[in-house]
Amino acid sequence: MSSVTKSPARATSATRRRRPGAGREAFWAVVFIVPVLLALVVLRIIPTITAVASSLQTAPPGGLLPATFNGLGNYIQLFGDPAFLHTVGLTVFFNVIINPLQILLALLIAVLLTRNVAAKGVWRTMIFIPVTVPIVGSSIVWAAALAPNGPVNALIEALGGQPQKFLGSPDQALWCIMVIASWIGIGYWMLFLISGIEALPEDVFEAARLDRSGPVRTFFQITIPLLRRPLLFVLVADTVANFVLFAPIQILTQGGPQSSTNLLMFDAYQTTYTYGSTNQGSAEIVILAAIMLVFVLLQFVLLREERS
Repeated sequence: MSSVTKSPARATSATRRRRPGAGREAFWAVVFIVPVLLALVVLRIIPTITAVASSLQTAPPGGLLPATFNGLGNYIQLFGDPAFLHTVGLTVFFNVIINPLQILLALLIAVLLTRNVAAKGVWRTMIFIPVTVPIVGSSIVWAAALAPNGPVNALIEALGGQPQKFLGSPDQALWCIMVIASWIGIGYWMLFLISGIEALPEDVFEAARLDRSGPVRTFFQITIPLLRRPLLFVLVADTVANFVLFAPIQILTQGGPQSSTNLLMFDAYQTTYTYGSTNQGSAEIVILAAIMLVFVLLQFVLLREERS
């Protein structure tokens, strides 16, 4: 009877003895995890703490005199500035328009290119090609394309239309930035969504076909619910990418004309490096991060999985 009682302990001991490499596995796990944690601390946590601390201080431009504690003074000054409030509103408007636009187009293209389409590999490659071009190069190409005497205006005139100012117009410049960012972003997010769609169980779609479910109904009632996790990842990543969009604005418009493209990331850059107000620039970055966090949390709430 006693031998029967002790057998589980003996089995456990024998199992442990049969895993002599457990310590080695733990060692290599630590070896690979520690650099990631260090990078997270050095590149994310420490800069965040530094930015928050800097936003609570003030110093004359130039950095010749030490900063002194200012509390919420920088934030009060920013939110009392109509130009800054315009920048915040413009940034929110930009993201409210471009994020759904990019994800919707990427999703529709991904759904189309996972069906029986002729030469779909060629189409995927063509749509992804803009992603392979550095964003600086893409911005320069678009600057030439949208110039007053560029090919886009030449095409408009050939079709009988009037040439447009595009990047030189306060009413059109922000929309041009949206087009440029989407031209790059749609192909990138499309790849993630294609991977998500191809991982979905085929038997569910086969059952929908047997049930004579149309493509629209299948898309909204089957594809979207099953694609919730990849879609959430793409939404969050796209939101962050568009909130910190910088290169096209710096290269093409410098925040103009008439501050029509002066988004918060570019404004924080100008405040910090052009005007030399590091503390106020840090406050703008903290505000930008807070707005991004609100958008991300809303997306998590809207796309949260229902749990039984």
